[in-house]
Amino acid sequence: MDGVLISSIGSAVRCWRRWAKIYGVPDADNVELPHGVRATDTIRVWRPDLDEAGVREALRVIEDLEIEDTGDLKVLPGVRELLASLPPERWSIVTSATHRLLLGRLKAAELPLPARIIAGDDVVHGKPHPEPYMTGARLLGFAPADCIVVEDAPAGVGAGIAAGCRVLGVLGTHEAEKLTACTWIVPSLTKVRATTTAEGLELEFETV
Repeated sequence: MDGVLISSIGSAVRCWRRWAKIYGVPDADNVELPHGVRATDTIRVWRPDLDEAGVREALRVIEDLEIEDTGDLKVLPGVRELLASLPPERWSIVTSATHRLLLGRLKAAELPLPARIIAGDDVVHGKPHPEPYMTGARLLGFAPADCIVVEDAPAGVGAGIAAGCRVLGVLGTHEAEKLTACTWIVPSLTKVRATTTAEGLELEFETV
């Protein structure tokens, strides 16, 4: 979602630095947020002393902050057109964001909610573990090898490859040098076209 469909990096950085101050993380004003990783995993790294109840409360705090901060959220180029061309049963969102934040972000961006979604709190293991994309493929009713993952972050790329999917990398949050494991890389989704044929779904794109 973030970095592929929408850009909310400004909000994420602001909110996590506010959260870091609340939770006493050293050098809170300069913490670097790991992109594409679940909030619970970040919380456990930054505050390993928290028990499960503490992690849940910390997660609620960062969710509240991010859901309220949507001032500079934007839909990325080519997204609306591409989603409009995809049959509803052929695509899903697989994100490290929580279910609650996913819904808040899509509502703020006025993007469609697919029938099948995998949020960070729907899986035991987050990206770069393959579980999120293996689960997404299963929900769509396809083998991972028949699915194409669209990703912007190394953690997500690693998850897609480990799941057995082909991965289409989109530049934006990371340079091409960070996405070399991808099957293909495109500069943006404006370069991606989807067409339904008698044989199935066909994607056409211009790589970098």
